[in-house]
Amino acid sequence: MLRSAPVFSDDQAEAWDAIAASLGTAGVDLVQATTTPPAECDTGRVLAVLGKAGSGKTMLLASLHETLKEAGVRVVSGDWEGRRRKDQRTLAILAPTNKAASVLRARGVPATTIHRILYTPVYDPEYEKVAEWLAGEGDRPAIEGLSDTALDRAWASYQAHNSVPAALAAAGLRGSDFITGWKRRDDPLDIGFVDESSMLDARQLEDLQEIFPTLVLFGDPAQLPPVKSEGGGMVFDGLPQARKRDLHRIHRQTADNPILDLAHALADPMLDFYGFERMVEEIAARDDRVVMAQRVESDLMARSPVLVWRNATRIRLIHAFRAAHGAPGDSLLPGEPLICDGIELPLKHRKKRLDLEARGLIKGAQVIYKGPGRKPGFSRLHVIGAEDPQVSAASIVKIESQVADEEPFIPFAARMGATFLHGAAVTIHKAQGSQWPAVQVFAPDIEVASRMGRVEAGQPLWKRLAYVAITRAEERLHWVVRNRLARPEAPLTTDDLEAPSTPLELDGETL
Repeated sequence: MLRSAPVFSDDQAEAWDAIAASLGTAGVDLVQATTTPPAECDTGRVLAVLGKAGSGKTMLLASLHETLKEAGVRVVSGDWEGRRRKDQRTLAILAPTNKAASVLRARGVPATTIHRILYTPVYDPEYEKVAEWLAGEGDRPAIEGLSDTALDRAWASYQAHNSVPAALAAAGLRGSDFITGWKRRDDPLDIGFVDESSMLDARQLEDLQEIFPTLVLFGDPAQLPPVKSEGGGMVFDGLPQARKRDLHRIHRQTADNPILDLAHALADPMLDFYGFERMVEEIAARDDRVVMAQRVESDLMARSPVLVWRNATRIRLIHAFRAAHGAPGDSLLPGEPLICDGIELPLKHRKKRLDLEARGLIKGAQVIYKGPGRKPGFSRLHVIGAEDPQVSAASIVKIESQVADEEPFIPFAARMGATFLHGAAVTIHKAQGSQWPAVQVFAPDIEVASRMGRVEAGQPLWKRLAYVAITRAEERLHWVVRNRLARPEAPLTTDDLEAPSTPLELDGETL
């Protein structure tokens, strides 16, 4: 039976047709919902679907995913893949960060991070039998040390979350029990969709092209380019025009969305910062989804960081947030937000680095501190956006000083492990790929950028900063116009976070 074609706008239909034609040459027919085995020498197809916030990129990606699934294409998650058939086609849906992947998963699209596809877990053979059973590729196993009750918990978890690691954790296992290591992926995959591709750098694109013969990039050309990009461009800029499709029509929440109205108003070349701020004020007067805020709300900062341009502003707001909550100078309070700043491990501990990164502790990951771990230097953490968010990891937490050139204060630390900065405020660059229900944008920083007159890729820098910042808001935008902080109405808490079954301990005895 033929699948009826989705109803799209004209620009989405053109993008769909271009992707369908590319997949058709690779042996995947979207209209007939049929596939043929992949060709071994099949490489080199890269397409890009580009559009501003609300133009329908995610809607198109989700529809393509559903169509490919109906055609029998298997979705690869990165946590466990099982046996692969040579004739089976596969799809991986990727995002650069955990938070960006979680935004897609919240919309029913089974996304994972690029890192989880580049590096694959090696399972202990005994526990791999459990994974095979959960995935329908084997019989219910009898494993020493795993009771029938534990297996039942694993089965229930897998039905709810479709995640093997989460299911094994629900059975009471730690990651070190069932994952013996991580390895760089050797075998190529098939079809890759990459959301938030404006965040990719050239090296990441090369890595993906080595794995995926067919790659479709979904990106927003109005975002800020990656810090490491050459010439301030994005990876899809170098593609021939014939491989790019632009989406123009606004789809997301089209019923008078004031946040999107503000984002798209920035395209007016005659609009300056002060004219834009008057527009924010006028919209705020008639629509409570936009707030002309006289101060930063410290309660919001615990889960949704204030977005700033300058590092000095970020550090000042973090210290004000901690002072408002009465945080001690020598420790963290449960509920404080953190941002992963990388992994500090020597090369000989490559496996431990992969363990940390595979659990979501990659540079830029947002986490919530839940308290000290059972071992010195360990922290119990909730990784925002991770499929299995509860982790206990060796941690180095740095509270940066407001005094120039002064070393950061480290309230506690392991000798080596995952490093963290405070996350109550983040730069707009680091916020790319993330969205929150409510977002606070620190407007005085945007004003400074406008007075400097800097231009990036032909666009005033302040406009690019403002565009990225306000499109991080899903439901409400707080445009903060004064350098003030409101006192919190409630203490910090972790009650709103998902309760762990058993937190996975990483890098256990050696750190």
